[in-house]
Amino acid sequence: MASTNEGKKLVRSSSGLRMVPENGAFYSPFSLDEPQWVPDKECPRCMQCDAKFDFLTWKHHCRRCGKCFCDKCCSKKVPLPRMYFIDPVRQCAECALISQKESEFFDKQIKVLINGATFLVTSSFSDKGETMNCRLSNNHRYLQLDGENHFEIEVARIINVQVLTEGFTPGGGNTRATGMLVQYKILGCHEPKQLKLSAPDDFTSNKKMSVGWLAAMHKVCSFLIGICKSKTWNVECLKQRRERWLHS
Repeated sequence: MASTNEGKKLVRSSSGLRMVPENGAFYSPFSLDEPQWVPDKECPRCMQCDAKFDFLTWKHHCRRCGKCFCDKCCSKKVPLPRMYFIDPVRQCAECALISQKESEFFDKQIKVLINGATFLVTSSFSDKGETMNCRLSNNHRYLQLDGENHFEIEVARIINVQVLTEGFTPGGGNTRATGMLVQYKILGCHEPKQLKLSAPDDFTSNKKMSVGWLAAMHKVCSFLIGICKSKTWNVECLKQRRERWLHS
């Protein structure tokens, strides 16, 4: 194991090389833990095509699900950024398809959120709006807002996100994002706080960037909902993940 700059370290496992945060508490909310491999003695046959393993038909473990397959059923090597792998890793066909879709998500949506966009921000603390740049932190853990003031919200403390839209057709084709409501909790306060992010009114490049940022945020919200199997951003789920990181 070798330490690197920016608080990351190189870790070697049976699945491959991973570049992970030195402090487990700073893992991305989108990350996945490496699965436990099905023991060799428990899989005499491929778990997909039922081919029997022998000296000609070797067994391979999918790095995403940990199940055991023959070479034909587990031949693809696909990037797996959610586990911090440096190089593409061997995965079964089903997992490879999921990972390919997630790689597109990371390459496009996450980059948009990290680049940030400009919004008129109104908070529970003040009725007066402030023009601020909103972006996702590089480690994906914080929503950062910068203007005359600066503050950030930990993603694990966000309890609900609602994208505001305007325009409607039966098919929803003309609907576009105009803003976002973010509900979150802070330490020592039982009542949730709320932010409203409104895209600029003028049709400029800033407007386009803000609308694109909101669309990306909507996809991120859906992604986290899928992780926690909830209709909202399940803060308890994220807290449990964070506890596992802290004690790992």
